Amino acid sequence: MVTTELIRGVGIGRGTAVGPVLRMPDPVPDPADARRERSAEDEQARATEALAATSAQLRARGEAAGGTAAEVLDALAMMADDPALAADVTHRIADGSTAEYAIHAAMASFRDMLAGMGGYLGERAGDLDDVARRAIAYLMGLSEPGVPRSDTPFILVARDLAPADTATLDLDSVLALVTTDGGPTSHTAILAREKGITAVVGATGAAELVDGDQVLVDAENGTVERDPDQERVDLALQRTAALSAIRAASTGPGRLADGHAVPLLANIGSVDSAREAAARGAEGVGLFRTEVLFLGAEKAPSVDDQADTYRAVFAEFPDQKVVVRVLDAGADKPLAFLTDQGEENPALGRRGLRALQAHEQVLRDQLTALAKAAAASDAHVQVMAPMVSTAEEAEYFRALAHELGIDSAGVMVEVPSAAILADHVVPAADFVSIGTNDLTQYVFAADRLLGTVAHLQNPWHPAVLRLIQSVGAAGAQHGVPVGICGEAAADPLLAVVLVGLGATTLSMSSTSIADVRAELLQFTLDDAQRLAAIAVAAPNAEAARQAVADARP
Repeated sequence: MVTTELIRGVGIGRGTAVGPVLRMPDPVPDPADARRERSAEDEQARATEALAATSAQLRARGEAAGGTAAEVLDALAMMADDPALAADVTHRIADGSTAEYAIHAAMASFRDMLAGMGGYLGERAGDLDDVARRAIAYLMGLSEPGVPRSDTPFILVARDLAPADTATLDLDSVLALVTTDGGPTSHTAILAREKGITAVVGATGAAELVDGDQVLVDAENGTVERDPDQERVDLALQRTAALSAIRAASTGPGRLADGHAVPLLANIGSVDSAREAAARGAEGVGLFRTEVLFLGAEKAPSVDDQADTYRAVFAEFPDQKVVVRVLDAGADKPLAFLTDQGEENPALGRRGLRALQAHEQVLRDQLTALAKAAAASDAHVQVMAPMVSTAEEAEYFRALAHELGIDSAGVMVEVPSAAILADHVVPAADFVSIGTNDLTQYVFAADRLLGTVAHLQNPWHPAVLRLIQSVGAAGAQHGVPVGICGEAAADPLLAVVLVGLGATTLSMSSTSIADVRAELLQFTLDDAQRLAAIAVAAPNAEAARQAVADARP
């Protein structure tokens, strides 16, 4: 018998939603490995048509969705268009397979290869399954796989969502998302955050929910409650309404109640996302990921090509700060022209600045392009290096950046050694920015994209907060700004704690800025520092979050 119960996961955002459960349908069945009855030419034509149709569907959905969703869906379409995949399909059809099985087997081969590499590419292995299912559904004459449709709004429950599903959700129908897999940095979480969808991910207990179950999804507390009583529903909805009113009323630059300024910046990866961030009131950019210019490339773009793109981003933020991260390659984001092959543990291999040092001309060209674009822009351009581990690496990067015309050169603090040695690393940089996603990953030795260890991916944990505290203290001592550019900054209450720990700017998904701005206005700097002290003294993440919530004014 079903009774009221609480299912826990990782909440995305602060929203609440109440409604009936509707589960994602079963996936398209795997095709049988049977000998083809059609000619090879006919099967080849069917396969080519199915892959082309799948690519076109994904691109059309991406264009309709826009923003990061368009980038994700375009990446999926590129998988369907991949010449190596097409060659594999052709080979399998020539050997006697049907178009359905050839696509299934070829995608599976690529998927296994990516899964074996682990990390980011391992997470992308599931994307290939999604592309394969869409192509096979096309061949079988089945409906396009994806989110179920309903005449009434519902809570969507799934093991995980394919990027194409998350990116194109009908927000008039889907009240909230609940997934049993995935962590706070999974595609589902990132896109849910960008779209402002209430979501709880990594909620393993949600596997027992069935269609029609009435649930209360509370993203702020990371819970899903089955059969909640009306009083709890009313309280949750009242809280959401109050938050919406506060959000709507908050305008202007980020600041605390006592006027202490906390500029609120955006994390971006393209010109489109820069425009969206500017429209949402971002006070600049705290993290411009430049990898999008390089992913899939056999060689680095030219200095002029890079400079043209950088100028387009800078133009969206005249007289505002734009912090650019130079190429973060290696491990989960390998590039043909930078990444070493055959590393047994690439997550701990030559990645980030280490890879750039080994291929210094790539770094020199990027810094030259950035300096060129900055000189022709009104934006205040700063450049930082990823995956810095030592003070010597920070000094190397700053000297090279200055040599090539960059006025302000900083480093990311995402490796625990850089935080532990903050009193040496911080003064070796013009500014530092803490990447809480990777910092948390490395503190707990837990893959941040892996749902099975998602419970360890919590930046509220005092083990992470104490390192941030060390960096904040070093920044204050040496007069070096300390930014936050991980997803932790998008958690409104945690943002207050981060300011109390010494953060001078916060950078996040642009959709989170309004919530964080509203929350900061509820606290003074003394409040923030008091709450920060409470958080770092707690024994674990949940205790820290609860203690701060209980102690808020």
